Amino acid sequence: MLSFLPSSSRKGGGYLRERGRDCRVCKYSDNPRASPTTSVTNVKELVLDNCKSIEGKIKGLTDEFEELEFLSTINVGLTSISNLPKLNKLKKLELSENRISGDLEVLAEKCPNLKHLNLSGNKIKDLSTIEPLKKLENLKSLDLFNCEVTNLNAYRENVFKLLPQVMYLDGYDRDNKEAPDSDVEGYVEDDDEEDEDEEEYDEYAQLVEDEEEEDEEEEGEEEDVSGEEEEDEEGYNDGEVDDEEDEEEAGEEEGSQKRKREPDDEGEEDD
Repeated sequence: MLSFLPSSSRKGGGYLRERGRDCRVCKYSDNPRASPTTSVTNVKELVLDNCKSIEGKIKGLTDEFEELEFLSTINVGLTSISNLPKLNKLKKLELSENRISGDLEVLAEKCPNLKHLNLSGNKIKDLSTIEPLKKLENLKSLDLFNCEVTNLNAYRENVFKLLPQVMYLDGYDRDNKEAPDSDVEGYVEDDDEEDEDEEEYDEYAQLVEDEEEEDEEEEGEEEDVSGEEEEDEEGYNDGEVDDEEDEEEAGEEEGSQKRKREPDDEGEEDD
């Protein structure tokens, strides 16, 4: 059974634990009725990489993940996805480094809104295996790296013909132009959320910048004050030195005058 352990992340999140193994959860929804400590219904991103599957099932992964938009099951030993739960809101599915060789028709039924699918490193040998993906009308990006099907003649051209809705195959479009970072990443949050995050970041960055400027101004003022104090001290010290020099000069003049008077006094005594 999977149990949710919340984290202290600003955007929320935590871990799902199964048999003592921690499986990362990037984000959960802001539904106030869904408590992350007791429910998985609000989880939006789930990474179960390297977790063990048994007979094509990952224990605890059920259709209770109603808000799930991103699921990663890399290298979990899957030979089929026929036991994948129904995930209506799923947008990106990572299935690379497994042993999947077919049954892709279930994706249209269980993940009808899928936009990005990664099947790299699986046992997909021919185009007929991926033909059921036609029914995924929203599919935008497909990855088949390290699958035998990529060795077929005119592989890219034929895949684009077979799946006209796909814009990027293995990270490149029909004209061999690399996909933008957002499309390579696959899962992209809603524009409203991105805008909110950018606004929050900009506000925070501006706040930090203002605080740094204030600190610099305060430091500058302190340096000016200390500089003036040092100048005053130097001036005061210079004044003391000048006074001492004047006293020394006056003392020397008095001594010189005394020496001049002493011979005169001796001459008067001789007379």
